[in-house]
Amino acid sequence: MKKINPKLLDFIVDKLTNSIQNTISGDSFATEVLRLTKADLKQITKKNGWNFDWKAELSDNSKEVFKLTIPNNPNIIQGLLSISIESDHVYMHLLENAPFNIGQNKLYEGVSGNLVAHACKVSFQQGNNGFIAFTAKTKL
Repeated sequence: MKKINPKLLDFIVDKLTNSIQNTISGDSFATEVLRLTKADLKQITKKNGWNFDWKAELSDNSKEVFKLTIPNNPNIIQGLLSISIESDHVYMHLLENAPFNIGQNKLYEGVSGNLVAHACKVSFQQGNNGFIAFTAKTKL
């Protein structure tokens, strides 16, 4: 039998929270992950700076699409996640920060982490031990 050499990862998780942090004030805001609705699609367009076709994701019955919001401001979408539940893991098809949460001048940090954590939570709920998979999008 072939011997497997483990690969060690060298990183530190600085903190785990259920919040996002405002880059200007430093204030943290609790988040909630909700199902994306057809009504939400009006604000999620390429014209508004979104990169992916979220209408197509939402119309695909094999996928579940979620939005990350701040509880007291549920109409402002901070980020989006599209997943499917596989037999032994959750597959993340797409993850996107809102246009105002991208780049050097982003308004909130921690959006992607919250969405990945949600995918892990779904995986645990499905009995898949938190396993998730995705294919990195190197070009938009």
